[in-house]
Amino acid sequence: MKIFAGLGNPGDKYAGNRHNIGFMAVDRIAEDHGFGPWRQKFQALVSEGRLGSEKIILLKPQTFMNLSGQSVGEALKFYKLESTDLTVFHDEIDLAPGKIRLKAGGGHAGHNGLRSIHSHIGPHYDRVRLGVGHPGHKDAVPGYVLRDFAKVEQEWLDDLMRGISDGAAFLADGDGAKFLNAVALRMNPARSGTGKAHSTGANPAPKTTAPPKAEDTPKADVSSEEDSRSPLQKLVDRFR
Repeated sequence: MKIFAGLGNPGDKYAGNRHNIGFMAVDRIAEDHGFGPWRQKFQALVSEGRLGSEKIILLKPQTFMNLSGQSVGEALKFYKLESTDLTVFHDEIDLAPGKIRLKAGGGHAGHNGLRSIHSHIGPHYDRVRLGVGHPGHKDAVPGYVLRDFAKVEQEWLDDLMRGISDGAAFLADGDGAKFLNAVALRMNPARSGTGKAHSTGANPAPKTTAPPKAEDTPKADVSSEEDSRSPLQKLVDRFR
């Protein structure tokens, strides 16, 4: 069993805020994968279901962002789970809109929801960092994250949510590379018959930046140089 916790603020007033992208992610997973109805528990809204062979508890703390740790900690304690069984979906101002990164453990980087979780269960849990962009000055951050996504952002936002839902079973299974690949395929789909990615729609910029960085996926041998040595030379070189 694992817990997927989306962070945000409760109520219709905040529903479309950038700060609520974590709520949006778990809502989409619940809708697409046939999870049970949301119910009140652990100072949160909770929905249960399965992703692949894994039982998943979806959690949306209703304590407001700054007290998210109260709800998360209560749920972990009830189910007798370790902090490493938790994955938190949250907004990330240090990533461009539409980008996504996975992180295991580490600091909270000033995010108040993560700060609260740290104070209740420590830093050893997984995060899905969902890029919402930065307003340009730190003093503008609170107002920026508490504003709704603009209409021009809705296309990439919907693609991102679809990709998260597509890859949710991989994430539950601990396969971060396949999860990120599923998101990338939604954000930057391949051309039919070419295998090459392309952007569509009126707001292509996030689609071109969505594929995961090299450090987020297993590295493959991409050398294109052919080995022209003879078998004898290879043998000689091997014992040098």
